[in-house]
Amino acid sequence: MSSTPQIDDALREKIISEPDVILEDQDLMRALIAANEKTMGGNIVDLRGIAMERLEARLDRLEDTHRSVIAAAYENLAGTNQVHRAILRMLDPIEFESFLQDLGGEVAEILRVDSVRLVLESEQAEDDPAIKRLGDVLSVAETGFVDAYITGGRNVPLRQVTLRQMQSGDAHVYGDSADWIRSEACLKLDFGEGRLPGLLVMGAEDPHQFTPQQGTDLLAFFAGVFERAMRRWLS
Repeated sequence: MSSTPQIDDALREKIISEPDVILEDQDLMRALIAANEKTMGGNIVDLRGIAMERLEARLDRLEDTHRSVIAAAYENLAGTNQVHRAILRMLDPIEFESFLQDLGGEVAEILRVDSVRLVLESEQAEDDPAIKRLGDVLSVAETGFVDAYITGGRNVPLRQVTLRQMQSGDAHVYGDSADWIRSEACLKLDFGEGRLPGLLVMGAEDPHQFTPQQGTDLLAFFAGVFERAMRRWLS
């Protein structure tokens, strides 16, 4: 090895004074290790170099996992804040008609969904003018509609929150908006003993906004608050 410096004096002094700069630069360290392997010849197996490559690969995987966990945490926090804001807005109205109008307006905007519909079961056909005025938010269905809609007529367990994708929405639920609904969240509502169930449906044009793989805790919480608010209006 030559004792005569082959690099610029200023650069050499910089490296000597701050060696950590080189140690923290992965590309530079790889280049130095590769140069060292060349001087060793082709017949020598550098176990230390192999170990370092494996450690680097493991570190890269850990960093990817770390970034994914942080991203998921931020997404969950944003979703929690979103639901909390929607609940506070939902609790503001002092009249039932305003409550439902806000549901299809500002509450839907806060939740970033394209349609919010409330379906109430009734044992007899309703011809209430109030229902006609709120036809873009509220609809009345026959007894048994809620369970049949959630399960699609199949013998499957009923859940409080069901997320799914679809080719188009149900016209009875979404009205004129049904054709462009591509995913939905179905929240089954329990209004208390002696009352028929209800269904709160959130529809989205984005087919990936609601999928079966997503968590449902926040929407279950929203459904619980909505049930209690509705019991106040129904009492």
